[in-house]
Amino acid sequence: MRTTRTDDRDRTVELRKAIARTGYYPEVVADGVDAAVAGEQVLSFYVHHEPTFERDEVRRHQSVIVLTPSRLILAHTDEHAGDDLLPEPYTSTSTEAIALSAVKSVVVTRMTANPTSGPTPPAEAVMTIGWGGVSRIDLEPAACADPDCDADHGYTGVLASDDFSLRVSAAADGGEAVAGLLSFAETLSARTHAG
Repeated sequence: MRTTRTDDRDRTVELRKAIARTGYYPEVVADGVDAAVAGEQVLSFYVHHEPTFERDEVRRHQSVIVLTPSRLILAHTDEHAGDDLLPEPYTSTSTEAIALSAVKSVVVTRMTANPTSGPTPPAEAVMTIGWGGVSRIDLEPAACADPDCDADHGYTGVLASDDFSLRVSAAADGGEAVAGLLSFAETLSARTHAG
């Protein structure tokens, strides 16, 4: 739940400490993240640990997002109960490295409670990053303003690229987590600016 400021110093040590603070298989998570970062400088990062409920058991999931000078690294670690293939409980860590030049959008949504009472920190934030790996199209029948019209107006829709999305809230994750996600999103947006 930590991110960085706007300077360009290497934050690899801070990243490892943030992973260790979660207590969620820190060696396993750090090993996967280190392999994906591949020795590049860590400019910014965000660590998000969240429990999920699966039937009558609690499972944990951790996302680590890392910004390097050339890439965006996403790492996800999940824990699993034993199964036929692996009889003992195990973790799975998946990493993805995206060239910063491929990032097409960084969408940030801030939810602020009681906006009429002046500036207050957002209660929730959602960051959605799109690079074209996953796109979806939502179609619906088009219509006109005439309620008696029964003509076929074709379809209308939206093409959305939302390859990765992360939501944090002050109530569940703490105010620092929301501020950290917003700071990471700001740094990522600045690095992907094509101006």
